[in-house]
Amino acid sequence: MKQVVIIGAGPAGLTAAYELLKANEDYQVTILEESNTIGGISRTVKYNGKRMDIGGHRFFSKDARVTKWWEEIMPTQGALPYDYKKLGRQIETVPGGPDPETTDRVMLVRNRVSRIYYQKKFFDYPISMKPQTFKNMGLSATIKAGCSYMKSTVSKQEETSLENFYINRFGKVLYSMFFEGYTEKLWGRHPREISASWGAQRVKGLSIKAVIKDMFGKILPSGNKKEVETSLIEEFYYPKFGPGQLWETVADLIREMGGVIRMNCAVHAVHTENGKIVSLGYTDENGTEQTIAGDYFLSSMPVKDLIASMQSTPDAVPADIAQIAAGLPYRDFVTVGLLVDKLNLVNGTDIKTLGNITPDCWIYVQDVGVKLGRIQIFNNWSPYMLPDPEHHVWIGLEYFCNEGDDFWNMSDKDCTEFAIMELIKMGVIHSAANVQDSHRERVKKAYPAYFDTYDHMDDLIAYLNRYDNLFCIGRNGQHRYNNMDHSMATAFEAVDNIRKGITDKNNVWNVNTEQEYHEAKQTEPSAQ
Repeated sequence: MKQVVIIGAGPAGLTAAYELLKANEDYQVTILEESNTIGGISRTVKYNGKRMDIGGHRFFSKDARVTKWWEEIMPTQGALPYDYKKLGRQIETVPGGPDPETTDRVMLVRNRVSRIYYQKKFFDYPISMKPQTFKNMGLSATIKAGCSYMKSTVSKQEETSLENFYINRFGKVLYSMFFEGYTEKLWGRHPREISASWGAQRVKGLSIKAVIKDMFGKILPSGNKKEVETSLIEEFYYPKFGPGQLWETVADLIREMGGVIRMNCAVHAVHTENGKIVSLGYTDENGTEQTIAGDYFLSSMPVKDLIASMQSTPDAVPADIAQIAAGLPYRDFVTVGLLVDKLNLVNGTDIKTLGNITPDCWIYVQDVGVKLGRIQIFNNWSPYMLPDPEHHVWIGLEYFCNEGDDFWNMSDKDCTEFAIMELIKMGVIHSAANVQDSHRERVKKAYPAYFDTYDHMDDLIAYLNRYDNLFCIGRNGQHRYNNMDHSMATAFEAVDNIRKGITDKNNVWNVNTEQEYHEAKQTEPSAQ
């Protein structure tokens, strides 16, 4: 049997293992996972009967293979979840789909609602052309924004930075209002220091022109409807108990098919000989040093760590390659879960929700007066994420930082108190007395960043491609800000190559580099 070793039990690693075992072609698959949880950044944290989604994961893709795969693992609901039932709304069904009231392994159909919080006012996300938008901006700012956008359509700047990328699509005024401060908050760098490649990958088709086109597309009948930009979609799928539920299910299926998943196993050495990976050295759950040999190796561990693990092998890593890998930057992430009795926010939409809470999945905090980047309202992702969604609201406050900085090193108590005070300052809650429970999670290397040595990423890719039996997959495996579906697609491509004996890796690295827009998200750092 061919021995396949996969580093990481996130979406890419689990997808690859499942696909190889499902092929039933004499592959023995072993996954080495550094942590004690399944799903990577797509995991669901369980705390005191509540569930937290790390970063938010909308299950939506233009890749038909991905969508079919999700449906195969977890069918789409046959009825809307119980919050709508209690409101007396007519039940919408998917033919043959299960009822989430009586079935756990099910995808819910959810409304996609997100808004921007800016200067204590709420704007649609992405920015819409509704009268409320212009009212919130005021006449003067609206005129300035319009003139600025018109100027950007005739006078394009060379896209040498993310700043120029945004200005070309939205004009300088809107860029200053809704992109500049938030981007710096997110990445810890001004947009002029960040490569335009990030925008080209994450914001491909989103622009004022796309918003207007979508608006008229919904009003005017057309027999030739084109695909909508992903940030403009109105619905998405979501597992009943969060994204981790799907990946835990996949892990169970992998074990049933004979695959092995070893938890708490940190890879620290990659042994190479004659242009191939021959084995991995790792520390197991008991702290014992182990070695595992293989015919094929798929890595979703951070490229920085992969190269560092290769440096003590006979095929020594060239100094310039090691330097590029060591300089690859990441942004780390902290989320504070708060259970509150109510939010001091008006629904403000015609979407009915249980308890008439605001229907947002996310609220983007553009104001630079607070460190908070985004508020997740877990009730609206799935009402099954908390025990009593009728009387409580379970929210996640998302902060972007660097591992080891002052915010990262805060105690749970200090961090929670800091987050609560920012909510009070913003007027989202009245006082700390509104908070019934809390939990903090810290996530390392959550977001691969596009600055520092990233400009030399092509050299690093060329070096890694020298190893015929090594496939780099997933977000961190490719140091690319991929969404969940793109990470899965890299696994599909790698598995296809293994099964067909193809050693060229271009199809694997080219996932999500096409110009057609897959997942426009402005500056939102979703791990979707």
